[in-house]
Amino acid sequence: MKRFRILRNVCITLALLLSHGMCAETAFNYRGMLCGIEHKGFSAPASIAFIFSIPYVAGIIICLILALLFHKKAY
Repeated sequence: MKRFRILRNVCITLALLLSHGMCAETAFNYRGMLCGIEHKGFSAPASIAFIFSIPYVAGIIICLILALLFHKKAY
């Protein structure tokens, strides 16, 4: 079924885009936290920036599960 192959490829592409977006946003937030700790007196540790990656990880997992299901239905 060609439709399931297309859906599988869309899910994989979306998972990759989410992964790259997560890395970019987490790095930006981490850098902001380090700068805030150094210059503005933030009291939270810089590792708090990794908490903002949890929704991305959930989206990536959902996309990969859907891609696996579509792969099974395609063949």
